[in-house]
Amino acid sequence: MRKPLAAAALAGSMAVTALALTPAVAQAATQTATQTVTVTTTTVGTSWGKFFSSDHKAYTFGRTWKSGGAVFTKWYGVDKVGGKKGWVWFEYYQNGGWHKFNHSWDGKKSGAWKGHGIKKIYTFTCWAGKFDNCGKKYRIY
Repeated sequence: MRKPLAAAALAGSMAVTALALTPAVAQAATQTATQTVTVTTTTVGTSWGKFFSSDHKAYTFGRTWKSGGAVFTKWYGVDKVGGKKGWVWFEYYQNGGWHKFNHSWDGKKSGAWKGHGIKKIYTFTCWAGKFDNCGKKYRIY
């Protein structure tokens, strides 16, 4: 007789404990879901550079991030010698195809661009001509 009563008492206390824990578990699940949404909606960027030309006379650096379905890139170029131009190249994969463009500068310059549907972006730096003294290519997004 004692064993069935003890089992019933134990089962009753477990049910009460489970009911007492249910709001805490529900609150923890809600907080976790809220935190997940907050993290996914926050704009987080990747800083990159200094990416030098092969002769180390020019370099670029910047930041790339995604927001609202678009990928943004802010870049800075530095030509340490002067007299000739530095060049930054961007190659990106968008809507099933590769595209590329460049910008030149003499001294210091900054620029920005954005695009929708971009999956990958690579960059490299050249000095003294569009295709001269080009450094290593880096993936920035």
